[in-house]
Amino acid sequence: MKPGKGPAFVRTKLKRVSDGAVIDKTFRAGEKFRAVRNEVRKMQFLYSDGSAAHMMDMETYEQLELPEELVGEELRWVKPNEEVDLLYVDDSPSGIQLPASVELEVTETDPGLKGDTVSGGGDKPATLETGVTVKVPLFVNVGDRIKVQTASGEYISRV
Repeated sequence: MKPGKGPAFVRTKLKRVSDGAVIDKTFRAGEKFRAVRNEVRKMQFLYSDGSAAHMMDMETYEQLELPEELVGEELRWVKPNEEVDLLYVDDSPSGIQLPASVELEVTETDPGLKGDTVSGGGDKPATLETGVTVKVPLFVNVGDRIKVQTASGEYISRV
């Protein structure tokens, strides 16, 4: 911003990686600050034991234990033994980068009835193979593979 009088400045909203807090910060024009080093590593999600998620680096085969508070939200869309991209900020893991959509199998839902079509309207809850519950159209049955948007958890299509 360039006010009518005085030097220019930049107003920002920054998100702290360590705890997710949003901070309002104002910088003077030309002010320098330390660059943050980001890196994405291929990992295999092995399993979750309720308190931690266990990952294995695909290059070095080292195992890593992440607290579930850090990656619990993203793990709803990941099956065990699936490959994921783990984001590192300044050499410490900070979260999982998910694709825009995932394909998962429906393991539990009410049965579809005759006449349940796309134009029929309405939806019903369905539990997927990772344990997450999403709203699906009435014609989706147990065993169907569906595509779900990871950001919102919305049904996209049947595969």
